[in-house]
Amino acid sequence: MKSLFSDDAVSEIRTRIELLQETQNPKWGKMNVSQMLAHCKFPLQVALGELALEKPNVFKRILFSMFKSSLYNDKPWKQNLPTTKEFLVSSDKNFNKERTDLLEEIEKFHAKKDQTEWPPHPMFGCFTREQWGQMQYKHLDHHLTQFGA
Repeated sequence: MKSLFSDDAVSEIRTRIELLQETQNPKWGKMNVSQMLAHCKFPLQVALGELALEKPNVFKRILFSMFKSSLYNDKPWKQNLPTTKEFLVSSDKNFNKERTDLLEEIEKFHAKKDQTEWPPHPMFGCFTREQWGQMQYKHLDHHLTQFGA
């Protein structure tokens, strides 16, 4: 599985983001491309400690733990999976601003590639450095594929 801590993977993701056009339509889902770019910042911001999520109740934590490994394994995510309410984007967004902001978040995350200690994820608990990098890559790959990039 590729990792957002790899220089090659970051270069690939950056190129794919730069290829996006404001008028591209998704292959699935409800978000337009600008909303998708805004959405993709949120998991990076959680990892960087810039966005706090509400901690789920015990039942949800148990449920989430059953899906934890799917966040960073090499099996593609299914289309139209539900997302946490904090990651939903339904308002109009500026394409160029969201693209620039996402690229900046990717760079901030990648700059921490040598960090060994990571805070626990509020919903899924502890991840290793490798799992954080794989999970971030997989999320971006999923949504870029959604828009044919």
